[in-house]
Amino acid sequence: MAKKAERPVGPIVDPLPPGSKPDMRPLHGRWVVLEPVIAATHAKDLYDSFKDSDPSGDVWTYLGYGPWQSFEQFEGWLKEREASRDPWFYAFIRRDTGKACGMGSFMRADAPNGVIEIGHIWMSPGLQQTREATEIIFLMIRHCFDDLGVRRLEWKCDALNAPSRKAAERFGFGFEGIFRQHLIVKGRNRDTAWFAMLDKDWPRIRAGFERWLRPENFDEKGRQKAKLQVA
Repeated sequence: MAKKAERPVGPIVDPLPPGSKPDMRPLHGRWVVLEPVIAATHAKDLYDSFKDSDPSGDVWTYLGYGPWQSFEQFEGWLKEREASRDPWFYAFIRRDTGKACGMGSFMRADAPNGVIEIGHIWMSPGLQQTREATEIIFLMIRHCFDDLGVRRLEWKCDALNAPSRKAAERFGFGFEGIFRQHLIVKGRNRDTAWFAMLDKDWPRIRAGFERWLRPENFDEKGRQKAKLQVA
């Protein structure tokens, strides 16, 4: 009688993920610092960062919240984010001004399997497409792989959000597909584009970020000389 073929299985994971979750430590870069959101400290700067520079509310097009009609409304919303644990919210602080001008979070932590997502990312118009913006994402990714020991880092966005999809690929996330009719956001259908980065890819991607972030890669106005290359 012929021997029954063994069914294929995945490789053994050794060592297993450490099972760490975000502990709200500050994340320090050359041009930015990421601090746990504190409404009393960050609300005014965050509100000012978009209230005049984004009158049409473009920052909030693909997010499940915003824009706000008053500072008081925004401050109340931010107090809820301050108390949240998963998502864990951070404020983005520019070192040159000391002002908070954006936010993001670590979320959907699956510590036993070594999986986490970065999301709820928004940046004021003045922060977008700057070296500071790229350093922010680098610090978030580095924290996930180097401090938390994750195996898989996820990035998700509205499938219609072309800038976010382009950013994910620029930062080294691989596109994995579209989850159709995934969510209802502000009464509208959202198909979600899924991206991910794996721990085995991180050393190569990290080297690309570090090359790009060297001070000599920027002119006196902070403009890049060479593009980010993580492939």
